[in-house]
Amino acid sequence: MSRITINSLEAKKKNNAKFACVTAYDASFAKLVAGAEIETLLIGDSLGNVIQGEETTVPVTLEEMAYHVNCVARGLIGEENHPLLIADMPFMSYSTAEQALDTAADLMQAGAQVVKLEGGDWLLDSVHLLSERGINVCGHLGLTPQTVDSLGGFKVQGKTPETAKNILNQAVSLQDAGARMLVVECVPIALGKQITEALEIPVIGIGAGPFTDSQVLVLYDLLGISPGRKPRFVKDFLTGNNDGISGALSAFREAIISGSYPEKHHCFE
Repeated sequence: MSRITINSLEAKKKNNAKFACVTAYDASFAKLVAGAEIETLLIGDSLGNVIQGEETTVPVTLEEMAYHVNCVARGLIGEENHPLLIADMPFMSYSTAEQALDTAADLMQAGAQVVKLEGGDWLLDSVHLLSERGINVCGHLGLTPQTVDSLGGFKVQGKTPETAKNILNQAVSLQDAGARMLVVECVPIALGKQITEALEIPVIGIGAGPFTDSQVLVLYDLLGISPGRKPRFVKDFLTGNNDGISGALSAFREAIISGSYPEKHHCFE
């Protein structure tokens, strides 16, 4: 697999070839992800939930994100297969375009190759500035965990024709502003498909149906060790896998590439 780049993922999209994405937060798991030839690795602010025990991602700081990005990047030194590293920009660390540039610089210097921001039209100036400065940007639409309270909780987004059109329009606007990738979370199958077909950039889905270019799961969900109630889109790839964690990661990637995951019961109508 060697080193994955934005360009190689764009080529996969053009060839209708799917790829996998998983979160990781430390050097040891980063090596396992690379060993499974998973193409993209997200150092997510979901670390607030699964590592720090927070109820939301909001308390995660930039310093904490940079620390975990650096841990993951160091874990991949010398690895034959090197996934593309995407880092979440934490809550209120990109309120203005200038602040977004400073935050992105910190995460890139820690080892990220792409930075991810949650939001739509209000981010267009920031996305344009970052891309103009040579920083790869990944957008995030649909359910945006950093603003879950204002959305009324963890609810499916884009269920009406009006809200679906708004999300689609924002996806196109983000691409036009320079975004190179997009995450779409918790939207109906039809909208996930529509966004993926409308964009030239790779679309990573989570609870967005089977038609996106990629699927992402939180590592702890994929391994079945996250406490509490599991979201509909989660599948445990570890239980019953005789090859342990490495086998679970490989099975996750194979299921995405083959199209066997997500199944209908993982998706929203």
